[in-house]
Parts: sequence; C-alpha cells; structure tokens
Amino acid sequence: MQTNFFDSNAPKKSTNLSINSDLLRQAKERRINISQALEQRLVELLREEKSLRWKEENREAIEDYNRRTEAHGTFSDGLRRF
Repeated sequence: MQTNFFDSNAPKKSTNLSINSDLLRQAKERRINISQALEQRLVELLREEKSLRWKEENREAIEDYNRRTEAHGTFSDGLRRF
C-alpha cells in the first residue's frame, strides 16, 4: 500500500519554468498536459529520493539483518514446503 507523502488537495501555485522549445512544441502538438506531466514526474522523483534516503538511513539495520539471516536462517525455514 502506497500512501501519499504530500497534500494532493493543496492549492495549485503558478510558477515560471524554462523548457526546451522543441519539447514544449511537441508536447502541445500531442495535447500533453504539461502541469500534470510535471507533477507526476515530480512524485516519481520524490518517491525515488525518499526510498534511497530510507535505505541509507536503515543501511546498518538491513546489513545486520542480512548477516543474521545468512548465519542463522529465518524463522520459517523449517516450515516452508517449497
């Protein structure tokens, strides 16, 4: 389950952007909603960054768990039938 990490009901805010003119032309020709496309990509980038930050913050615990699992196995090792 993925929960939102931002307020999707927050009001829109106008901003100025510089975009490659050929990309802008092609997007307009294809009726791509630039604001929506940017928001979607920003969500992807922020999720990726948040995931990387979480992994780095928890790196030691993950490595410790992996070492214990490698040395002692997991609780379900004797219960699995595959």
